[in-house]
Amino acid sequence: MGTQESFGKAIFDKRTLVVIVLAAILWRTFISLDQKIELWESACSGIVLILFGWVLFAYMHLESTKLKGRVMSNWIYQGIAVSMVSINIYVVIYYAMRWYKLLHVEAYLPLDFLFRDVRYIALVVFYCGVLWSAKYVKKVHEDYVSLSEEKGLLHLISPYLYVRGKKLREMGVKELMSTVMTDERTLMVIVGIAFLWRTVISIDYNIALWESMCSGIALFIMGWLFLAYVYFISKEQKGWLNLVKVYHGIASGLLAINIYVLVYYGMRWYRLIGLGGVAEAFVPLDYLFRDARFFALVMFYCASIVLSKFLKRAYEEYRLLSPEAKTI
Repeated sequence: MGTQESFGKAIFDKRTLVVIVLAAILWRTFISLDQKIELWESACSGIVLILFGWVLFAYMHLESTKLKGRVMSNWIYQGIAVSMVSINIYVVIYYAMRWYKLLHVEAYLPLDFLFRDVRYIALVVFYCGVLWSAKYVKKVHEDYVSLSEEKGLLHLISPYLYVRGKKLREMGVKELMSTVMTDERTLMVIVGIAFLWRTVISIDYNIALWESMCSGIALFIMGWLFLAYVYFISKEQKGWLNLVKVYHGIASGLLAINIYVLVYYGMRWYRLIGLGGVAEAFVPLDYLFRDARFFALVMFYCASIVLSKFLKRAYEEYRLLSPEAKTI
């Protein structure tokens, strides 16, 4: 085994990912003991996250061009890369604003340092979940290519055997709802509505409690319903263990982002209700940053839903080649 291969195997190892998460927790605990985060501490945190996110994105893009023999594997890598873009851009915007002192209040002023710790750890877990998924996407590809070589001609025609033209009236209620909600056109409408919604409520630079609650509840519904969908579909596709582990990586990253969203809105609503007893200065850029965060999260959830369609399609193709696979 070469040095590069050994290094790659060590990076993708589960124990390495656990060490990364524990190191992130210890680091944020250490710098938050005085309840104040200095510029150099924020710079260290930000540079690590930015490098982690964009290097991982570059790796996904590179793998999507390297793998041969199955276009669906390339699409899965591309789907993971695209789902990371909005989170990566959000991280860059956040740290740029923090370092240039353009961002003042995020959630609840007295505990903003604690919220930053939660976000940092959530993002590290998210990236580790993506890294875990990447390892098994490659194994999924190897499984498929190995099986297809045994089947010969069926490998060449299997993408064309996949049923794509099922009409809506032929679907059951559950299948119909799933198809409509995961359709790219539906997701484009959701993104458009999200943009218009945040534009309208931010015109007066004053986001009321009910406006914040509408935004938060919408994100809760998208995030937690999609997490439940990933969980149940992984149960249905348990005949392919490597694909199930891809779902597990996605679910862990999704859970981390969902918890971050939950903590953020919990703290915001606590302040907006007036329980915090702390007045905030008027800072327009704070409102614009909240809009950017909301839009980034909506884009992330929508891109992740598209990714799940690629994974489901991959399993359908696998079933054509493997009669031993469990049916959905």
